[in-house]
Amino acid sequence: MDEITTVVWDWNGTLLDDVELCMESINRLLREHRLPQLDHERYQRVFQFPIIEYYRKAGFDFEQESFESLAHRYMSYYQPRSLSCSLYEHAQDALAHLRDKGLHQVLLSASRLDYLHDQLSRYPIASYFEEVLGIGDVYAKSKESLARRFISRSGLDPRQVVFAGDSVHDYEVASAAGCRCVLIANGHEHKDKLKQCGCPVVTDIGSFASLF
Repeated sequence: MDEITTVVWDWNGTLLDDVELCMESINRLLREHRLPQLDHERYQRVFQFPIIEYYRKAGFDFEQESFESLAHRYMSYYQPRSLSCSLYEHAQDALAHLRDKGLHQVLLSASRLDYLHDQLSRYPIASYFEEVLGIGDVYAKSKESLARRFISRSGLDPRQVVFAGDSVHDYEVASAAGCRCVLIANGHEHKDKLKQCGCPVVTDIGSFASLF
C-alpha cells in the first residue's frame, strides 16, 4: 500500500474493544423481553447497520417497544460503561507505526461526537489523529455522508485513502467515498460476512499495521 497517504479509522470494534459490553447491553434488553440471548457467534452474525435492522434480527418486536426506546435504553446502559473498555491489543502500537511511516490518520465513527470524545479522552492516543469525526445520531444512519463530506473538503485523492474497520458498513462507507478498505475480523461482525465484501480482511490490528 505504498500509494496510501491517509488511514481513516473506525472506532468501536476496531480500536476500542467494546464487543463484550455491546453483547452485555443487547442481552440485557433481550432478557427483559424474554427473548433468546446472543452468544458471540450469533452476535457477530446478526450485527449490522442500520442498527434498526440489527435489533430486528436480534428478535425485538417494535410494536411491543419502539426501536427509539430500545436504542435509548441501550445507550444509557452502554455509554457510561464504555469508558472502562480497553483498546485492542497493539492498537496504540499500530497508530504509532503508521505515524512513523508518515501516514495521516483520521478517526471517523458512527458514534455521537460528544460520546466519541468522552471515550477517546480515556486513552493516550488522541494526538495520533488529525481529525476526529462523529455524528449526532445514535441510530447511525449518516456515516456514509460524513465520509463523503470529509473526502470532498479535504481535497484528498480517495484512491490514496484506506478505511480500517470491522463491519460490512465500514466497507460500504469507504466505497461511497471512493476509497479503499481493509476489514479487521475481531470486532462486531463475523469474518464470513466481511469476506463477502471482496476487500482485504485481516485477523487483527497488528496484521493491518503490517501492511504498511
